[in-house]
Amino acid sequence: MQITTFNPQIVTQDAEAAAAFFEELGFERRHDREEVGELGVRGIRMKNADGFYLDISQPPGLDLPDMVAIRINVRDFDEAFELLRARGFENVYGDGRVETESSRSAFLISPTGFGVNLIEHIRR
Repeated sequence: MQITTFNPQIVTQDAEAAAAFFEELGFERRHDREEVGELGVRGIRMKNADGFYLDISQPPGLDLPDMVAIRINVRDFDEAFELLRARGFENVYGDGRVETESSRSAFLISPTGFGVNLIEHIRR
């Protein structure tokens, strides 16, 4: 599994409040996308002056508590997804994934309870 990006991610039902807090800590919004994919996820990507990245996701309609997870971008989504599933990770979307023209992702929970947002950016 080739990892291309690895950083913390906050999953919350109030992305705006979380982003405002981290702006107070010196993070700036790199992009803020709403209605991502068929599941309509909101995604905010932030970065501070030292180069640290943070993602904030607001997945509507999922009964998840606020949590800190790990965002892992990979070159081969299917390979990484199967590796995590073989180790007991469960996809919170059931059989679904968040698919756009430029990426595909799934949010998985480990057997011990931590989250991984697995993403592959589609290269053209």
